[in-house]
Amino acid sequence: MSNEHTDLSVQGYVKGFIASLILTIIPFYFVATHSLPNDITYVILFGCAIIQVIVHFYYFLHLESKSHDGRWSIISLVFTAVVVLILIGGSIWIMWNLNENMMM
Repeated sequence: MSNEHTDLSVQGYVKGFIASLILTIIPFYFVATHSLPNDITYVILFGCAIIQVIVHFYYFLHLESKSHDGRWSIISLVFTAVVVLILIGGSIWIMWNLNENMMM
């Protein structure tokens, strides 16, 4: 492994770490200080979480769509997300129906 590649890799990890740190501090500040209404705080929290997931995928998991392998990685990620959403949504739906049908 060349020294140039190692520097770029470490530089990418540092950029990802700093971005993750900033995206954690921003919502933490607004939640801790109660300086904004709850609705706006929730939007900021959700937005920072989505951006942080993208940062983690790009900098730490190296999911890029530039190459043929990158495209398959993204397809696998989307498939996994769909399966997880179906499992979670189905479980919540089943529990809600059981609760509704078992109540007197």
